[in-house]
Amino acid sequence: QAERVVAEAVAEAGKVAPDVPVTGVVVDGAPAAVLVAESREAALIVLGHRGLGGFAGLLIGSVTLQVSARAHCPVLVTRGEARADGPVVVGVDGSELSTAAVGYAYEEADRRGASLIVVHAWLYPTPIGPGDILPLVYDPEALAEESRRVLAESIAGWAERYPDVPVRQRSLRGAPARVLVEESKDAQLVVVGAHGRGALGGLLLGSVSHAVLHHAHSPLVIVRNGT
Repeated sequence: QAERVVAEAVAEAGKVAPDVPVTGVVVDGAPAAVLVAESREAALIVLGHRGLGGFAGLLIGSVTLQVSARAHCPVLVTRGEARADGPVVVGVDGSELSTAAVGYAYEEADRRGASLIVVHAWLYPTPIGPGDILPLVYDPEALAEESRRVLAESIAGWAERYPDVPVRQRSLRGAPARVLVEESKDAQLVVVGAHGRGALGGLLLGSVSHAVLHHAHSPLVIVRNGT
């Protein structure tokens, strides 16, 4: 059965890209562990969002979640509707990983002949219960200006490397995960770092990338350190 599944996959890949060399192999081992090991030498790991063992209501499969959190290369998860139009969307927060995500997004936009939308989302504290009064210590305009600075610094230097990629910068007020999920509705690809500035030292997948992985309406690439 495994050999049949691989043979069908090789045949399908050959139909889509006949000029690309394709090989198939059956490997004995736990799927997530095998794929994480393969990712050490890979340029990209590609996974579906759920496999044969997925429960009907499950948003993301356990193998996809484990590999997305531990892979040594970018992981592309096929979600939503595959489309040839629409922009590439990348989320940034000023962290090192979001810089890597921007580079990956520029390369993909250039390869696809697509435009690039660079998104930074920001929030300021709001009341969490009836009658709560928060001190006016957050200036919305200052936060918006900081967001625009993060955007400008995130794309600095990339336009010279990819002069043919049209770029739009979007500073949006809202929860980052929710904003990126909304932007994914019109995108052909969303790119995020595995975690950002708010990640704890041992966190393998940040809350934003985790949420977008579960709810994006388009294929998603998760970029990790060193990729």
